[in-house]
Parts: sequence; structure tokens; C-alpha cells
Amino acid sequence: MPENYGALSPILHVVPLQLLAYHTAVARGTDVDKPRNLAKSVTVE
Repeated sequence: MPENYGALSPILHVVPLQLLAYHTAVARGTDVDKPRNLAKSVTVE
């Protein structure tokens, strides 16, 4: 990745990292649509 794209830099770094996290979870056999312990963190009002 180039080092200096200013305000665009976070977007250019986050997208590949999200794809890496997704493919890592799929390779581990984790259900990416239903993360574990999500109900403990999120409350609906």
C-alpha cells in the first residue's frame, strides 16, 4: 500500500483487512453470519 493518500488512506487499509478477517474466519469454519457472544454486547431498545 502506498503510504500517503491522505483522507482516503483509512478506507484503502480497512477493506483488505476486512477481507482478510472474513477469509480467515471461513477457513477456520466459523459462522460469519452469527458471531459468538454478539447478543451479550448488543441490546435492542
